[in-house]
Amino acid sequence: MMEYQDQSLRGRVFQRLREDILNGKYKENDELREISIGDELGVSRTPVREALRQLELEGLVRIVPNKGAYVTGITRKDVADIFKIRSMLEGLCARWATDHITDEQIEELEEMLLLSEFRLKKEQSSVAEQVSELDGRFHRVLYEASDSRILEHVLTDFHKYVKLARKTSVGEEHRAEKSIQEHRAILEAIKQKDADKAEELANQHIKNVMQNLHLEE
Repeated sequence: MMEYQDQSLRGRVFQRLREDILNGKYKENDELREISIGDELGVSRTPVREALRQLELEGLVRIVPNKGAYVTGITRKDVADIFKIRSMLEGLCARWATDHITDEQIEELEEMLLLSEFRLKKEQSSVAEQVSELDGRFHRVLYEASDSRILEHVLTDFHKYVKLARKTSVGEEHRAEKSIQEHRAILEAIKQKDADKAEELANQHIKNVMQNLHLEE
């Protein structure tokens, strides 16, 4: 039991640090001090050290012997590569969702689109963040609707890696409105059981995000 709890603790520390790096709390080249992180999270140095090693394997942290651990972060090329791969996988996801989506998931997606449109009309500083969150939720439901645990896992992971870039894209003037329109078109194609069109629209949706972020070749 103690070993299981220890592994669980290491996992929670890893997830927390990973999220903080991807959210931008820690910037590139920031030093991650075991003692400071342990104090902040209320854990010993051991699970922090193990989490840092795991983050190094993911390429998010660089450990320099006798010096410390430093944030590597996500480079612009990393983001571009992820979006290119996503454009193909999101298309596949939409195709599979056409065959497996449930009435409840369709209703949930419809509600998200309506709420996104409502939020977009509000002139508040938090609107961009709210719309970005709904954008993420829309994609997550589509991932579930694909009925593929593997595809859902891969796309969810990619989504986390480009979280900051996605917020920037949705926050650009007019991009949020266009993104909602593109989501609605994808959903309509899925509802009409047009897998080819759903795949094409989902693929183009990600390419449009790339263009908005100036990541296209």
